[in-house]
Amino acid sequence: MVFLVHQLIAQAAVSTPLAPALWHRNQTQDYASLQASIVAWAGALQALGLVENQRVALYLPKQFSAVWGLFATMAAGGVAVPINPALKAAQVQHIVQDSGATILISHQTRVRLLAEHLRECPTLQHIVLVDAVPTPNWLSELPIPVQSLQALPEAAFCPPAARIDADMALILYTSGSTGLAKGVMLSHANLIAGAQSVVSYLHNTAADRLLAALPLSFDYGLSQLTCAFMVGASVVLLDYLVPQDVVQAVRHYGVTGLAAVPSLWQKLAPLDWPEVPQLRYLTNSGGALPVGTTQALQQKLPDTAIFLMYGLTEAFRSTYLPPEQLQQRPDSIGQAIPNAQILLVNAEGERCGVDEPGELVHRGALVAMGYWNNPQATAACFRPLPTWITGLSQPEIGVWSGDIMRQDAAGYLYFIGRRDAQIKTAGYRVSPDEVEAVVCGMPEVTLAVAQGVPDAALGQAIIVWVQAVCTVAAVQQHCRLHLPNFMQPKQCIVLAELPLNPNGKPDRAALLRLYQTQYVDDPV
Repeated sequence: MVFLVHQLIAQAAVSTPLAPALWHRNQTQDYASLQASIVAWAGALQALGLVENQRVALYLPKQFSAVWGLFATMAAGGVAVPINPALKAAQVQHIVQDSGATILISHQTRVRLLAEHLRECPTLQHIVLVDAVPTPNWLSELPIPVQSLQALPEAAFCPPAARIDADMALILYTSGSTGLAKGVMLSHANLIAGAQSVVSYLHNTAADRLLAALPLSFDYGLSQLTCAFMVGASVVLLDYLVPQDVVQAVRHYGVTGLAAVPSLWQKLAPLDWPEVPQLRYLTNSGGALPVGTTQALQQKLPDTAIFLMYGLTEAFRSTYLPPEQLQQRPDSIGQAIPNAQILLVNAEGERCGVDEPGELVHRGALVAMGYWNNPQATAACFRPLPTWITGLSQPEIGVWSGDIMRQDAAGYLYFIGRRDAQIKTAGYRVSPDEVEAVVCGMPEVTLAVAQGVPDAALGQAIIVWVQAVCTVAAVQQHCRLHLPNFMQPKQCIVLAELPLNPNGKPDRAALLRLYQTQYVDDPV
């Protein structure tokens, strides 16, 4: 029986060693070869001094080495910290610093861009490059040893003896409503339970081939790996440049399952799709999919099932809408996934009645371990459940999502809004503080406010109000240099003064009213 995530691959390597596990461009890797790569990498990490529970940061695009590094870290007893390759140097520095990573695995071109920032990461002991080590001056200036994985001496892998499923496997960084990104701690048990639940309702088998078009640092993207490895299926790793690349990959590789967020579905729906009879299902998460987009996909792919889903990194996946309910409830996020209990709780801590708005609370095996090194944020989100939920006298921790929902008489859930100011855009959760801090880094800016506004393609679009003596173009250029694409403001509005509330803080409500009356129809 499998208890640890990396054991999924080891099990498949024994039962179906020659079955394809990974595809990348014109290369494929079977399960036996994948397991051998993971064992070799795990030995190399141990030779560098990796011990149980130490963190390994991975700043890589989707390629074989990104998968090897993730699962080798877990096999060696470490904790993997995948970093979205779209992030800029300052965000990478924060994650490496906050996680206390001792090893960073990346490419030489990426490390060179990070060099100045990595000097500020005191716990970092080794930088490992997946390509050959160059000898330019900038390498010698780093106080941290830089070496190529291929140049490391071969070392026998020694599996940790005492690892159990309650141990931490991953830290996934996600933006909160305030401050910098927080690390969500996930155990092996969390990841195994999540994969078991999802494959049970998607009916995945070894015959499936899933397309990994989303970042592996995103729980929804990572689950394409864990779900496939759970049943011995294969995964196509794709870093696409244009949406048409996704359609071509579905046809070329014979993809049977495709996962995407609303902003990507918005771009895929209008495209000309070839005949892809093998495509069994599509899944959506990371935000509500507009009904028009769902209908367009149904017209283009009438024989493909569409699963609308809802999740949050703190509990991975919470609900799904069965395809047979799509016509009747196209705007619903469905009901609880297998092995999860989902409830709506009102402000008085009581169960909500039919159509009464309340906060979504998740109970079960998918509830994460909390936020890394952040007890205050953990206490706010991971809270004891009322005894009327558990029936137990001893406390049980659940996830309080901050999402306000309603539930109809048949038990189907519908999203209403956020309890806080967090922006959910293109499947990502973005803290307004993160965007505001970058904009306020301009010397001409004295105040900045970032907000989310409804957007058909993105779910929410980011707008930034700026109190400054500079042009909109200057603010946009600054954002392009210092923010990843998904955090780029769709609209920047420069004012001489921003409205303040009686406490002297920016009046966000007044700004939203101003946007709705004066700027909503302005060209971007």
